[in-house]
Amino acid sequence: MTRWRPLPDALPREARHLVAQLRSLKDRTGLSLAELARRTAYSKSSWQRYLSGAKQPPRGAVQALCRVAGADQARLLALWDLADQTWPHGAAVPVEAAGRAMDAATPPGAEYRRWRAAALVSFAVIVVLLAGLLWVLPARSG
Repeated sequence: MTRWRPLPDALPREARHLVAQLRSLKDRTGLSLAELARRTAYSKSSWQRYLSGAKQPPRGAVQALCRVAGADQARLLALWDLADQTWPHGAAVPVEAAGRAMDAATPPGAEYRRWRAAALVSFAVIVVLLAGLLWVLPARSG
């Protein structure tokens, strides 16, 4: 059985519960991370991130671990659905930040949302300019 490091404090309760269940399932298989990687479509380093709580495991990884372990997928996928709602999206939870609180000033994903909004506004401006140009050019040629 593997001796697991404590999960990051910043990890929400639902995510902690999912990772704990995945760890238990992995231990029950008796497989090393390398062997688990060989039997699934996920690398050893990916499994390390998922089982340390540093990164949310994809739904497919949960299904793959259940298949390898011969476990009930429905229960773990229900846990995954709960954890997915609370997992900090947009970035991995840094394992080094286990003792630090998350920065409340910048919510997770805020930088991406700002970038996306700027891209959409830029695209809209380009479309309006092109439409105006196409409207003016035929009027001048006739």
